[in-house]
Amino acid sequence: MKIQQKLTPFVWYQSGAEVAVAHYLKVFGADKGRVIHTQRWGENSPGAAGTVMVVQFELLGQQMTAFNGGSHFKLNEAFSLMVACEDQAEIDHLWEQLQAGGGKPKACGWVEDAWGLSWQIIPAAWFEMIRDPDPARVQRVFQSIWSMEKIDLAALQRAYDGT
Repeated sequence: MKIQQKLTPFVWYQSGAEVAVAHYLKVFGADKGRVIHTQRWGENSPGAAGTVMVVQFELLGQQMTAFNGGSHFKLNEAFSLMVACEDQAEIDHLWEQLQAGGGKPKACGWVEDAWGLSWQIIPAAWFEMIRDPDPARVQRVFQSIWSMEKIDLAALQRAYDGT
């Protein structure tokens, strides 16, 4: 088997990995991802035989692995997936849909989905803003984003412009 991608995020879910992956594919659009392979637990294994153990999938060109590992570990903000959004409409859509079904908003553009995975929903323009050589502009952008839950791109732009 040829390695398609050398570095792959491996996300440990307590349960529901298959449902989580289906949700992500729905949120981002069927044309933006796919399930590559689903592996089920066998006999005499830690999980119930026949239930989903691993889902290998691709989302936005990034291959990932979702693992139903049980309650030994819990997801937290120490690991997150960052999505660079083109406009406010994309920010709004992802912000609402990723937390659907039991997720919750966090500060600074972060949202936690119903399975505990953290996502950073950030405008692509932010990356340009924080690389500006003017430290006052950069500081205003950070001050603005720190006061937000869901990112307001227009407010961020005003902070950047100093207006």
